[in-house]
Amino acid sequence: MSSLFGNISYFCHDLNFTNMNTISIRDFYKDICTKTDCNLDYFLDSKSSNDLGQFNVFDTAKFYFSGNKPSEMTYNRRTYYKISLIKGKNRVEYADKTVVIEKQGILFATPKIPYRYTPESKEQAGFFCVFTKEFLSKSKTGLVIDDLPIYQPTSDFVYQLTNQQYQEMEVIFKKMSGELSSDYAFKYDLLRNYVLELIHTGQKLKPMESAANTINAASRISSLFIELLERQFPIENVAQTIQLKTPTDFANTLGIHINHLNKVLKETTGRSTTEIVNGRIAEEAKILLKQTQWNVSEIAYVLGFDEVAHFSNFFKKHTALSPLKYRN
Repeated sequence: MSSLFGNISYFCHDLNFTNMNTISIRDFYKDICTKTDCNLDYFLDSKSSNDLGQFNVFDTAKFYFSGNKPSEMTYNRRTYYKISLIKGKNRVEYADKTVVIEKQGILFATPKIPYRYTPESKEQAGFFCVFTKEFLSKSKTGLVIDDLPIYQPTSDFVYQLTNQQYQEMEVIFKKMSGELSSDYAFKYDLLRNYVLELIHTGQKLKPMESAANTINAASRISSLFIELLERQFPIENVAQTIQLKTPTDFANTLGIHINHLNKVLKETTGRSTTEIVNGRIAEEAKILLKQTQWNVSEIAYVLGFDEVAHFSNFFKKHTALSPLKYRN
């Protein structure tokens, strides 16, 4: 299925969007190891612990600032989770929201929603930790991380902190930093408890109010919509099914009203939400019919159709051919 990405790129460029880069935990470590004298193999290739590389904690000023120039984190899709304790003026943009952290706050980032994080002053302090879903797996914590309220797509994931709250969070981060260098046999279990303490504390905090929408809000929503759509593809096996299939699915995930999403997409692309989603599903259907040996029933299933007849009608509407005629 080597040409899948070519077809996807064509579709996105047709909508005047650029695919966002996917940043894995390995990419993250590669980036920081170019800024500091660290050993990438130590983080990711050591056989001493299955948890090594799945969790780490860092000093914000050390890793996001070089001299006097702050580093902007763009709308890359990250495949890891991140909790940032922030001290200093910063701007966070996601969906149609812009949140300005004037003094201090805490941010809980999930791979589900891309965001942009921009320091707006030279005076920055705090900590951040990164971890994978495997680090907080249900078998290790008894919880499903994506079921937690703070990691729902509609959650306000930036929270304001009082001086006391900041100090309490800072203590936890410093404990994590110290524990990482210890030789305690169960240190990763303890680190998981610290992360969960941060999460549960965060879920009790007051979200920061969004600033007035900026002129970039519409393009930001459009880009995030395309990101959510495209991350479902390519379909690589018959066990993989698309989860977001309707305009309502996308609006709920983005935390905006469906009418607003339709309005934005119509203004930025000239197409409705339904037209874009159905067009992308039809393109993937063509790819799967031509480049796999899967039967029509299997293709219908992975593309979210409960009945083969519904898929056949859908495909014929978009191509004027039945699935079998198109394949042959």
